Formats: sequence, structure tokens, C-alpha cells
Amino acid sequence: METSSSRLPEQLGFNKEIQRLKSYIADWISSSHREIKPPLYWQLNSGSKYFRPVTIFACHLAVTGKRPSEHIIRSAAALELIHNVSLIVDDILDRSRYRRSKLTLHCKFGLLPGLMTSGYITAGAMRMVSNDEYAITLLGELLQRLGVAECTQWRLRRQPLGIEDWRAIAAEDTGSMFEICARLGTQDEKLGSYGRLLGILYHGCDDVADMRGAKALGGGGDEDLRDGILTLPIAIAIRDPKVALMHRDPNQMSLKILVRKASEALDAAEEYLDGIAAEAEKELCSVAAYPNVAQALITHTRALSK
Repeated sequence: METSSSRLPEQLGFNKEIQRLKSYIADWISSSHREIKPPLYWQLNSGSKYFRPVTIFACHLAVTGKRPSEHIIRSAAALELIHNVSLIVDDILDRSRYRRSKLTLHCKFGLLPGLMTSGYITAGAMRMVSNDEYAITLLGELLQRLGVAECTQWRLRRQPLGIEDWRAIAAEDTGSMFEICARLGTQDEKLGSYGRLLGILYHGCDDVADMRGAKALGGGGDEDLRDGILTLPIAIAIRDPKVALMHRDPNQMSLKILVRKASEALDAAEEYLDGIAAEAEKELCSVAAYPNVAQALITHTRALSK
């Protein structure tokens, strides 16, 4: 699955666009201050699968029937920078030592450089699209929504919530990222709902893949269980009141039980994800005149939990 994910741009026919995107990012790094270049190279040359830029390109193609313009590719590069900011923050919060088979930024360079690099990248993304009012507005909206989503998810940790609560959290966490991708691709709201559903699907597949010990999405481990974060398998497992109590106050012994109960919920989680994939395809086909590539993106996303 790792190999399949890394070949996503090639599989969907966006190699040329991704090479242009990489050029934008490389040029930006080379023009950055010498003090910050080492962490920038470390973070931004680390084997990204470019899933989110591909979503931008697929949505653009789905509505217009045309290849992405330089304008769209540049906005996708800025979005990829913002995505990396979210990865840096997630790695610090999760106390993760590795991502994409190498040390995380804060473990390589230290906590303060990690935080400052994330701020530097954010400013760089905004400057990259400084002449694009629409992109600046959307990226600003995304940063605010991600901030709110992370705070909400953290505040609700260890609470015995259900699947609809999980879905609401996913919609504003990963869902907002993919929604903004869709809106950047079409330059309007047409595929916003499709993008949000695709993000919820990705979020759920990530939850399930983590539970399976998969590496397909670059994460993994029991950090969410340890911190009491509501994942899709846990949302299903804590229907059992005894499991819900363990979720509220996990210890070394109960954590092992939580892992087992969440693992037992995987089949139900997969069935639920099938439903989200069907919703995304229905939404796409109701709007897009050229849906084939965006449909393939749903199929690829759905496979990430296997």
C-alpha cells in the first residue's frame, strides 16, 4: 500500500503537475533564510504522496475537463505547505519520533525550531499566493478551521462519544483540508461537499489503518488510544459501557483491552467507511461533468484502510 500511495500522481495522470508543484516549493526553500533552510529541506523533501494536491487537480479536471493551470498548481503548492504545518504540529502533540521512515522535525532539530519552522512555512504559503485573493481567503479559513478542530478534538478526548460525534470531528479535521482542496481546484463551492466527504473517508481509513498497524498513511501507533482521542473503531467499541469506562481513564492494563476491543470493531468500521465512499461518489456525480479521475481518487482512498 505504501508503494501504491506513493505512485498516486502517476496513477491518476498528474506527474507533470506534481513536478511543477515541487519546483515551486524548491524555489521557495532556496530563497528562504539560511538559518531555516535545513529544517525546511528535512520536512519538505520527505517522501510526500501529494494526496491533497492531487485532490485539487482531480477536482479541477472533474468540473472543467481541463488540465490544471499554473495558477491552480501554485495554489496546490501553498496548500501542501499548510499540510506540512499540520504534520509538524501533530508530530509534536503525539510525541512521534518518526514519520515517513525518518526522524520527525522536532526530534531532529528540537522543539523550538520545529515550532518556528511551522510558523515560517505558514507565512511562506501565504506569500506564495499573495496575488491570489481567493487562495489566501481559503488558506486562512483552513488554518482557522484546523485550529478549532484540533482544540475541539483535544477537549473531547476520553469522552464516551459515538459515531456521529466522530464524523463531526473528522469533517472539521481532515474533512476541512480536503474541502478546501476541492474549492481551490474548482475555484468555487461546487465540489466542497465531495471534498469534505473524501476527507472524512481518509480520516476514517487512517483510523482503521493505524489500528491494523498499517503504514499506508505515514502514521501509526497507539497514540490516539493513549490520549483518549475518538477514532472510528473506538467510537464503535465504546458502545459497550465497560469499554467506555476504560476509554475515559486508560491505564497500562486497560489500554491492551482497548486495543483488542477496537480491533474487534474493525469490520463494522469498514462497513461504515463503505457508506461514506458511496456518499462521496453520489455527491461527485451529481455535480461533476468529468468525474472519472475524482471517482478513482475515492477508490484509492477507500483502499487505504486495507
